[in-house]
Amino acid sequence: MFATASLAKRIEGAEVGLILEGVQACATRVPADRIVVREAAGGAGVFIEPGSPFNKVAGLGFAGLPPLKFFEGLEHDFADRQAPLQFEVSSLGDPAVVRTLTKRGYVLVGFENVLGLRLHARIANTPTEPAGEVVVSPASVAESSVWIDTVTTGFLHADVFDGPASHESIPREVLERIFGDTTQAPGFERYLARLNGVVAGGASFRTQNGVAQLNGAATLPEHRRRGVQTALLRYRLAEAGRRGCDVAVVTTQPGSKSQENVQRAGFSLLYARAILVKEPSS
Repeated sequence: MFATASLAKRIEGAEVGLILEGVQACATRVPADRIVVREAAGGAGVFIEPGSPFNKVAGLGFAGLPPLKFFEGLEHDFADRQAPLQFEVSSLGDPAVVRTLTKRGYVLVGFENVLGLRLHARIANTPTEPAGEVVVSPASVAESSVWIDTVTTGFLHADVFDGPASHESIPREVLERIFGDTTQAPGFERYLARLNGVVAGGASFRTQNGVAQLNGAATLPEHRRRGVQTALLRYRLAEAGRRGCDVAVVTTQPGSKSQENVQRAGFSLLYARAILVKEPSS
């Protein structure tokens, strides 16, 4: 699969939708005066609470540069909350965004990879229950706490891989709150994978503008190398095809086991996102 700037713009737009939906999901718990939402030039900057993975700016680089007040406002808001301000910028976007950020004192701290798979009609007819010992099903409301505990535990016990370490570390209590909030968001769909009847992993999924975002996938350490991630991936791809999506995307750390797994399943590396951060004291 080949990535164009037009495709990247659509994928980055879905990423903006994801973080804005995250804000909506958290709004019933977090005081409104602590939440930050600023939108400009097709992108959005969000702050929810300290340590939240939704605290970032996404989507810039495809509709011109935002006005100066966009950068100044976000920097003031994040500094007021003593939080680092993180921009994630696609390598297929306008380089002027990165030039602007470096001039304003932002530092490159890492990259993340965006991988994609073109969906065809045959995907929609793929059985959602893969052969073998692993069975995937939607997580019910009654299973919310099980899903939260499963994906949180899986995320906190990352696979060892031959690649750069993550630039961030998210505490368990923050992950549990964020995953818990997404159980209230209508756009996030959650799935559990069972291995011989025992919960072994979980994942989530949302769609926007023909893009299926496959996120939140994690396997409990004791059940790894048993096909759990493959089963979760196949199930969500079939769902994406049935919903009329033409592309599925996954975001991974460069060189990670997650990247290896999805590339084995046919995903291609579309582009990277540069991660630039400005600390509140800068």
